[in-house]
Amino acid sequence: METNLYYLFFMALPVACIAWTVTKEEIFREAREFCVDRSKNCNKLVKRKFFYVFTCEYCFSHYVTLILLFITKFTLIYPDWRGYVIAFFSIVWVANVYMSLYNIIRIDLKKEKIKVQKEESALKND
Repeated sequence: METNLYYLFFMALPVACIAWTVTKEEIFREAREFCVDRSKNCNKLVKRKFFYVFTCEYCFSHYVTLILLFITKFTLIYPDWRGYVIAFFSIVWVANVYMSLYNIIRIDLKKEKIKVQKEESALKND
């Protein structure tokens, strides 16, 4: 059981990384903007929801987790379908905790950078 918990926390890392990168980082900005537009302006509900998945890190992490479980056949507690269900929700939860922590760290770093820039500009003006 202890080994499975280690795997759980390690497997959530790529899920968080992929979900965050696709939904938040600059490299996918154009695709994300297209998806945001389509999620707001498609005429069918199914299409709007399909495109919305690529704009929400929480939603997208579910699909990344599904792919990861399909590839790895990882289960938790039970070796059958119940283990897949438990692993699925556990990985999604841990991945979203990782993304939340990452977001908090990024915000703190941006605040510090802004403070330093203000102090530097104040020193230059004096």
